[in-house]
Amino acid sequence: MKKNKKNNVVNFPANLSSGEREVEAILFAAAEPLDIDTIESKLSKNINVEKVLNKLKDTYSSRGINLVCISKRWSFRTAQNLSNLMSQQKTVEKKLSKAAIETLSIIVYHQPVTRAEIEEIRGVAFGTNTLDILMELNWVIPQGRKNVPGKPIQYGTTDDFLSHFNLQKLSDLPTVDELGSAGLIDSTSIDASVFGTGKFYKEKQEEKKENIYSNIDEMLGSTLKDKETD
Repeated sequence: MKKNKKNNVVNFPANLSSGEREVEAILFAAAEPLDIDTIESKLSKNINVEKVLNKLKDTYSSRGINLVCISKRWSFRTAQNLSNLMSQQKTVEKKLSKAAIETLSIIVYHQPVTRAEIEEIRGVAFGTNTLDILMELNWVIPQGRKNVPGKPIQYGTTDDFLSHFNLQKLSDLPTVDELGSAGLIDSTSIDASVFGTGKFYKEKQEEKKENIYSNIDEMLGSTLKDKETD
């Protein structure tokens, strides 16, 4: 008589090397996302951690838990299409005020930015609790002082902000032109040379450079193939 054996143990991916298993175990036990340097410091041998992480990412891509990288830090998370299974029956929703939304938007696109600069862009002063709310959510934190008289505190977004909105990096956000094309803002009244002059703008410029290099590589690759065919 054949017995049906119940298996309540999670079946982890097979055919992993000892180094890959170490990386998997370190990430699984970690209380927070880890960067590559931190993972390397915990390993018993020297291996190509980045290569291992990408292999594990592919291995887990179709499973109930996925390996994700946000702001160069890696962690296991419930697959996005299964996240509803983890939600509680009773949820409490808190809506941000208009002032908080506008303030967050300005910080996102102009960071690092001071309180006075935020008020100048908005054209109106805001209550002291507006920044407090954003910092309580850990979406915004102080990021040093601006080197001007009075040395006011500058503010910027956090990795938790990226994680909450499922962003890999700031430059994944739409540009002013894209927002205008979507009809979300009146781009004709915005000075594009000023909009997003901080971290967001720099990431966009870096992406443009990467795209140029990528296009050059593709062009050279296709040229070499043509010569081989001849």
